[in-house]
Amino acid sequence: MKETHSPGEALAGEIRRRVESNIASARECVSVHEFRALTTIGEWTEVWPDADGKPQKRDVVGELWNAAIQVALDQSGGVRLPKQDQPYYLDRPIILRSGQHLVADPLAEIRLKPGTNTCMVRNEQIVGFQDRAVPADLQPDHDIVIQGGIWTTLATMPSESNGNNRGRADADDSVPGCHGVILLQNVERVVVRDLTIRASKPFGVHIGTAKDFLIDNLAYEEHRRDGVHCDGPACYGIIRNISGWTGDDPVSLLAWDWRQYSASFGPIHHILVEKVSGAPSETESYDSVRLLPGLKQFADGAKLDCPISDCVLRDLTDIRAFKLYDQPNLEQGRDNDASAAIGELRNLHFERLAFNRPGNIQVHADTDGLSLRDVRLNFPVPSDYHLLQIGPQSLTYDHGSEDPARWVEIFSPDRDCTVRNLSVTRVRALDVGGDMAIDDLVQIITQKPNPDYPKSKPRGGTGRGIWIRDQQQPS
Repeated sequence: MKETHSPGEALAGEIRRRVESNIASARECVSVHEFRALTTIGEWTEVWPDADGKPQKRDVVGELWNAAIQVALDQSGGVRLPKQDQPYYLDRPIILRSGQHLVADPLAEIRLKPGTNTCMVRNEQIVGFQDRAVPADLQPDHDIVIQGGIWTTLATMPSESNGNNRGRADADDSVPGCHGVILLQNVERVVVRDLTIRASKPFGVHIGTAKDFLIDNLAYEEHRRDGVHCDGPACYGIIRNISGWTGDDPVSLLAWDWRQYSASFGPIHHILVEKVSGAPSETESYDSVRLLPGLKQFADGAKLDCPISDCVLRDLTDIRAFKLYDQPNLEQGRDNDASAAIGELRNLHFERLAFNRPGNIQVHADTDGLSLRDVRLNFPVPSDYHLLQIGPQSLTYDHGSEDPARWVEIFSPDRDCTVRNLSVTRVRALDVGGDMAIDDLVQIITQKPNPDYPKSKPRGGTGRGIWIRDQQQPS
């Protein structure tokens, strides 16, 4: 029988045609070296690991390039950073206005001066809406391109960030929730491509309130946080060719998000995530993809639905977990910041997934339309393995304390979730002949209170997963 295109393939094509026809094309850029007279010389101390991996202070004399880059942008609209022997140091964010392009040689290294504690490059009109929904008449920055370069905030060791702990919009933190090496909030038709992000503490790319965007070909080296962190509202975006070592999720789509990491909230739809690979198995990398819907409740009591819908995730390799579950704010307290209700997922397509080590898809959201297609399990499959888990999780975090009064529940184990219109097609395992049966791949989770808590953990709960099955399962 002739193979037909899947609904996910059709949706991916729709997203790709829309985004690629709208994004900005390359423009001529002037070399920043023509403006070198505007650089200043600074002196400071950096901490790097010595030969034994112990912290060692270094005295640095470096050139600060912000003024030269900014004048070049203002005069020509595009600036090029050629490769040079010394890094380009920044002591504040580069600010890109509509239509401006920043292009760096792939081997040009851009560093954030210690103690700057901001993002490295951002768009001009960043605005935050932590207290209300994003207005429909907002005017975005548009047609921005950021390309090339090796970017680092100097998080040179797991415990050392050289004073660059946050990717803020500016030194005054005028828009709370911003946290990116590359920060794009309130943008349209933007491109971020061909970057290496190395040893940085903020998210590699923090994007939100965005439409028609392309994030392509990003390599991460000993990165300490999320790779691409996309907050709602966001639509018609492509995130592809993401690889390397991240200390948290390589890709996150967060319609509802923890407030200290989001400048806005709202629906996410028509996003294509493709060609994402986890780090090598011997590295300690999280290698998770997160989708977080929810119901945002603002301080005045107003509520905003934050669903995730019409997305395709395909050609993904060695992702340990796809996290499609409810998770209150662990850092600021679940009672202070949590989704007001279980979130909603609609019309999601996962295609051409390859697991060379065990991994699964964990769903704790009300879901209508979830398709898993062409999955390869390239490892010996244990008898208790499940590709898809439906239902709430329970995990107790003890804060390193033996006092149960300080323990908190990480997830939402008392909330039910319902999954409808689930399709599982062509899942094949290394040691199983033919396609695996859907009943062998799906686990329904029902939580129960732990009668022995706190002598044993976790606490458990009363929530359950509900799978409403169709009469026929597609083959």
